[in-house]
Amino acid sequence: MSTIADVAARAGVSKATASRALSGRGYVSEDTRARVEGAARDLSYVAHSSATSLATGRTQTVGVVMPPVDRWFFAELLAGIQDSLFALDYDLALYGVPEGSQTRERMFESVLPGRRFDGIIAVGIQPSAHELERLQRTARPLVSVGPYSEGSSAVSIDDTAAARIATEHLIELGHSHIAFVGGSTDAAELSFGDARRLDGYHGAMHAAGLSDHARVAGSAPTMPGGYTATAGLLGDRRNRPTAIVGVCDEAAIGAIIAARRLGIAVPTELSVVGIDDHEHADMFALTTIGQSPREQGHEAVRLLVRRMEQPEAPLEHVAAASALVVRNSTAPPR
Repeated sequence: MSTIADVAARAGVSKATASRALSGRGYVSEDTRARVEGAARDLSYVAHSSATSLATGRTQTVGVVMPPVDRWFFAELLAGIQDSLFALDYDLALYGVPEGSQTRERMFESVLPGRRFDGIIAVGIQPSAHELERLQRTARPLVSVGPYSEGSSAVSIDDTAAARIATEHLIELGHSHIAFVGGSTDAAELSFGDARRLDGYHGAMHAAGLSDHARVAGSAPTMPGGYTATAGLLGDRRNRPTAIVGVCDEAAIGAIIAARRLGIAVPTELSVVGIDDHEHADMFALTTIGQSPREQGHEAVRLLVRRMEQPEAPLEHVAAASALVVRNSTAPPR
């Protein structure tokens, strides 16, 4: 197997010059770079990651900290991060650990500080455990994805505005009895992003003079969670809402399934709107606030590369695109 010394000898340069030419870090003339790359091709040389790390001080690895990827948003986001990192010849070390677990605490206490990463992307970090601040103390370039981004470059949608727009859409259609499904009624268990969406719902209801009609059915932000919460709301014929805002599309789709099971027609008897534009949203004709987590993953990598190359540059906060997507799950109340 050829070594960097073999490549350097064949190209007639020093090992340090050959390393700079192949890594792209440090100045090398175009003629020398072409000569070294040609020698590497001739010798079928493949750089060993450990050797590259020793030569450049970089590991070509990015750590990604996020919740378990069993939900659509996180899976799509991870796909975008991975696509962009692989295109730049970076490896990815994934830590998908549930919040509040002993494993997660050990990860922040001893695992992450002991790993060598060129940078870290933190997804969906909650402020309560001060995890983002703990990542900052590792002194590595850091980018967060999600509404909590204290002290880091970040990419996110405006969760408060998303829920407000979704609620206003129903109000403009003529609904007043609008319920919010998803998240948690326990403030200690409500995620930071879901809390902002709940704030957006309450803000829209208050602005329209409908605060007395506001109802929140707490549940897990999942299809089963939305189904169970909605079944409870719709079980009382006298106090049924005419419309529902789901904290996310999964909860909203669960609401549609619950309505169908109870013989309640969507949208003629119940309008439903979600947030995210989940891959199944179109199949359920769900009106939603669309966003692209995959594109947010690409944007997070772009921000991180900039932080790695310009560590003293000002922090950047990118507002990801989101907009109302009207389908057939919403209509004026009859």
